[in-house]
Amino acid sequence: MKKTMLLFDLDGTLWDSAAPVAESWNQVLQREVPSLPPLTVDDIHSVMGMTMKEIGQSLYPDCQIPNREAVFDECCDYEVEYLYTHCGTLYPNFRATLESLKAEGYTLGVVSNCQRGYIDAFLASSGAADLFADYEEWGRTGLPKGENIRLVMERNGFSHAIYIGDTRKDQEAARTAGIPFIHAAYGFGTVENPEGVIRSLDALPAELARLDR
Repeated sequence: MKKTMLLFDLDGTLWDSAAPVAESWNQVLQREVPSLPPLTVDDIHSVMGMTMKEIGQSLYPDCQIPNREAVFDECCDYEVEYLYTHCGTLYPNFRATLESLKAEGYTLGVVSNCQRGYIDAFLASSGAADLFADYEEWGRTGLPKGENIRLVMERNGFSHAIYIGDTRKDQEAARTAGIPFIHAAYGFGTVENPEGVIRSLDALPAELARLDR
């Protein structure tokens, strides 16, 4: 087994769930606040990487929505339910790439700023539960991503890990955790001076061969 754990962000790194997320939220919003314009895939992309509390504050900021918090809570709950049977778009060669990393001896995990249950829905709909040893999410701990990274490392017995993500917040979380960061440049964000860069998920094994010697 490798001495380095690989920890992945989810949205913009392993999959793009914007289409089914928009579909699920629009079903709730149409029922609860039918006067609102429907959310688009671009709307969802614009808030990827935020905590669910931040997302609720960012979407429709200028609209008067009765019981705003309760409505967005319902959207979040239904989103998880919906994603169990409506998988997001997995990035090309998703399974083959992760299987090859496991075969090399890496232990894989997921750390995301998502709500409770979102990663379980990803694992179920993608059929990838067998690939990951552990995960953590903001909705379960209430902790910042950097602290959740350290939490997963510690409970799996790793002192060294690499975090793979697509946004500046991901990079900051890796720095908080004191570990290298590989930028998934095909995702939703830009960063400065990462330790590594990949332009497709299946480029990760080659980048690790360079970085994790």
